Amino acid sequence: MKVAKFEKVTYEQFEKDAALEIKESNDIKGIYNDILLPKRATFGSAGYDFFAPYSFTLKPSDTILIPTGIKVKIEDGWFLALFPRSGQGFKYRLQLDNTVGIIDSDYYFAKNEGHILVKITNDSKSEKTLVVNKGQGFVQGIFLNYGLTEDDSCDEKREFGFGSTTK
Repeated sequence: MKVAKFEKVTYEQFEKDAALEIKESNDIKGIYNDILLPKRATFGSAGYDFFAPYSFTLKPSDTILIPTGIKVKIEDGWFLALFPRSGQGFKYRLQLDNTVGIIDSDYYFAKNEGHILVKITNDSKSEKTLVVNKGQGFVQGIFLNYGLTEDDSCDEKREFGFGSTTK
């Protein structure tokens, strides 16, 4: 069953978000042009790997916010859950700062184009430094469906991006 479609955000949105996070004099246009859409590694994989748009290094206790350049159009009744890739979580205790990223179907229509930003921390207790190369998978997304209560009456619409549903 096909329930979603990955797309790149516009260059203008990526540039706006990346300018805040990419401190080095990287070629933002080149990074944008090389962005890979998430994909599964094998036929039996549940997770869609998100690929690093540029290389980064995380020493123990370091945190980084990665603008992925990706948005996703999701059918109603579904959401995308983001998790660290299993091997990196196991070897480096790589963690998403919000523990699990939840990408709702209406996030696609947010004013930030639904740009998926991933904030991760190397929580290694054994002093291991994580190096992620450009194009390497660093988180994975799994599509899950959800139900509603019989008395659900929510009709609010999302306007903004991350954290906006509580404003």
